[in-house]
Amino acid sequence: VSSVLLENCTGCVLCSEDNGCISCHHRLFLLIWRDGIRQAGTCVHTCPPGYFGLRGMEVNRCTKCRSPSCESCFSRDFCMKCKEKFYLHKGQCLRQCPPSTAAQPGTRECQETCEAGPWSPWSPCTHEGRTCGCKWGVETRVREVPAATGEEGTSCPAQLETRKCRMKKHCPGGEHCTT
Repeated sequence: VSSVLLENCTGCVLCSEDNGCISCHHRLFLLIWRDGIRQAGTCVHTCPPGYFGLRGMEVNRCTKCRSPSCESCFSRDFCMKCKEKFYLHKGQCLRQCPPSTAAQPGTRECQETCEAGPWSPWSPCTHEGRTCGCKWGVETRVREVPAATGEEGTSCPAQLETRKCRMKKHCPGGEHCTT
């Protein structure tokens, strides 16, 4: 065995003259590089970009991410970071973010946007639960946010508004305000 082969077999349990590492020590991952029909194995501590570590009973392997636009993945089909010019959305790398999402240039991720529905009409003017008797009260209005866009991390506009209002009538029986 030549000294060049021994250098290529660092961390190997079994090493081939033609193909490099065939088996690695239990904490290392076997990374197989393919060049046309030729392949060579190397034992590594962490898998390189475009691969993820898959631990097994017999051998730990570096497995290639399925998507060529994926820089690092959690599993074969779930990307965690995309290459330049791509944006991450729910584990997939896309050239542009889908509707109801916005591209985040710093992280290259698509973030859900929150589009609230229209405002409801203002509620009746009330003070301490009554609609009569005092000069000033409060009225409120609300708007719905579709459940599909209410995901964690989404910044949504206000869904409830209140404003001061003037009471329109006196209560029957002469009740007086406490304020």
